Amino acid sequence: MKPVGVQHVSIGVHDLAASITFYNLLGMTVDPSRPTFSVDGAWMQAGAQQVHLILTDKATPGLENHFAVIVDDLDACLGELGEQGVDAFRLNHVQGAGRQAFINDPSGNVIELNQPD
Repeated sequence: MKPVGVQHVSIGVHDLAASITFYNLLGMTVDPSRPTFSVDGAWMQAGAQQVHLILTDKATPGLENHFAVIVDDLDACLGELGEQGVDAFRLNHVQGAGRQAFINDPSGNVIELNQPD
């Protein structure tokens, strides 16, 4: 087997409307083609990939469970998010991986913002 790429990641969210608003701040848009499932949610388009939001009442995982969004200017991104009340809780640089900032969505899910070297 040889994977072609990642089509989507799915995460549980506690407040769907607040989560859609948050992911809009990251430049993602709602894909209206999501079928009707037994659980409410939204498909957020992120370039060629998607983030699937699934409404849940379960607790959220920690930093070990996250996904990364590539950004071209981490400082500008953090500035824009900061104006909307979203602050990074961890900033670092990893040689070969780039500059990283970690933020939480409204349900506590962890997102890495990554500016490659």
